[in-house]
Amino acid sequence: MIKEKTRNTGAWTEARFRSFVVSQLRRARWGPKYLTIKNAYIKDGINPKTGRKCKFHLCSSCGGEFLAKEMRADHIMPVVDPAVGFTDWNEYIERMFPEVEGFQAICKGCHDLKTKEERRIRTERKRKEKDEGIAL
Repeated sequence: MIKEKTRNTGAWTEARFRSFVVSQLRRARWGPKYLTIKNAYIKDGINPKTGRKCKFHLCSSCGGEFLAKEMRADHIMPVVDPAVGFTDWNEYIERMFPEVEGFQAICKGCHDLKTKEERRIRTERKRKEKDEGIAL
C-alpha cells in the first residue's frame, strides 16, 4: 500500500508530518521539566569520577543519589498512553507540557526500565490490534 503524500507540498506522508510536529514539540524548553531535576537536589558532594564538587539529586524511583546529568525529568503520565495509543493533538500537548507535579525526577537507569516497559505494552497493543484486524 503506497501512502499518499499530502503534506509539505506533496513531499511528506501524514506519518512524516506527525513525526515532524512531535520532534518540534520535543525541542521546546519547558521550565517545569528542568525545575523537576533542580527540586530533586539533596546535597553537595564530590563527583567520584572527577573528584570535583558536584550536586547530588534523589531518584524518586530507586532512591539512589545521582549527578544532574544522570537524572531525567520523566512524565508521570506518559505523553502517549501505551495501552491506548495516540488520541489527539490536544491531549498530546497537555500531557507533553504538564506543571512540575506532572514530572518525576528519576535516574537514567530507572527511566530506561520504565521506557522499556511502556514500549512492551505498546508493542503488545499494536500486535493485538493487528491480529484483530486480520481476524475481521
